[in-house]
Amino acid sequence: MIIPVRCFSCGKTLGHLWERYKKKISEKENPKKALDELGLKRPCCKSVFLGQTDLIELVGKFKKS
Repeated sequence: MIIPVRCFSCGKTLGHLWERYKKKISEKENPKKALDELGLKRPCCKSVFLGQTDLIELVGKFKKS
């Protein structure tokens, strides 16, 4: 799935924060701390990031040529 540009509930822009979030998580940082540092305070915005899974690589394996 692709990260949405805006939060579904409040409309805050989120798309530009995804790469920084992934970098912080890959450095073994606590997800709560990473979200707080990115300025995400509302639970609706946090749920967009915490519920996101990167499926692009998995789906790409099944592409018909």
